[in-house]
Amino acid sequence: MKTALITGATSGIGKSTAITLAKHNINLIICGRRQDRLDNLQQELSKIVKVHTLCFDVRDKEKVFESIENLPTEFNTIDILVNNAGNAHGLDPIQTGSIDDWDAMIDINVKGLLYVSKAVISKMINQKSGHIINIGSIAGKEVYPNGNVYCASKHAVDAINKGMQMDLNPYGIKVGAIHPGLVETEFSNVRFKGDDKKADSVYDGFDPLTPNDIADIIAFVVTRPYHVNIADLIVFPTAQASSTIVKKSFD
Repeated sequence: MKTALITGATSGIGKSTAITLAKHNINLIICGRRQDRLDNLQQELSKIVKVHTLCFDVRDKEKVFESIENLPTEFNTIDILVNNAGNAHGLDPIQTGSIDDWDAMIDINVKGLLYVSKAVISKMINQKSGHIINIGSIAGKEVYPNGNVYCASKHAVDAINKGMQMDLNPYGIKVGAIHPGLVETEFSNVRFKGDDKKADSVYDGFDPLTPNDIADIIAFVVTRPYHVNIADLIVFPTAQASSTIVKKSFD
């Protein structure tokens, strides 16, 4: 059986991915900042597969490396890494943006992804096998008003993904990115700092993607034959044509 490590597994895409991969008979290392949620998910999925939890913030470099380097023997071989942890903080023009928000997005979306990847890649190189899925965003392919630093962080993910593909090619490690458009998760609640009314309005008037939609795609990607690598994939809800074009109906 294969083993997948998933960051940001306590909610949204990460949680749905854990549930979906368990149904594909893939053992799990689920990572997140909220131990209670990790425990609940472990209890649910341990009925199907083996599950190990790691409680850390991807921004904590020492904790990331310590946790991954000291995995139990039965979880030490990581076949799949899903770099899902990421956040948007604020939606302000560059001139009034919060430096704390900028730091959070760069530290989580870019540096956190790099820390986890670095810790796992060393294992995959020794194995001469592995599959890394980086969860990007349409914000990594386009820039939209007030998106500035968030878009920059996701453009970085896009570039890191392409660089990984080149650097890890000699080791037989597959690398690919999935760039979703509008997915209804806690994402907007975080971006609008708990303003549920603003967060809900983002998804009004159309059918957004769900975390299960992205989890199904991740499961498809990681279950392709070894010679097939889905390197770069953009997925929109049908109502969305770009970052700023969404067909909404309030009939």
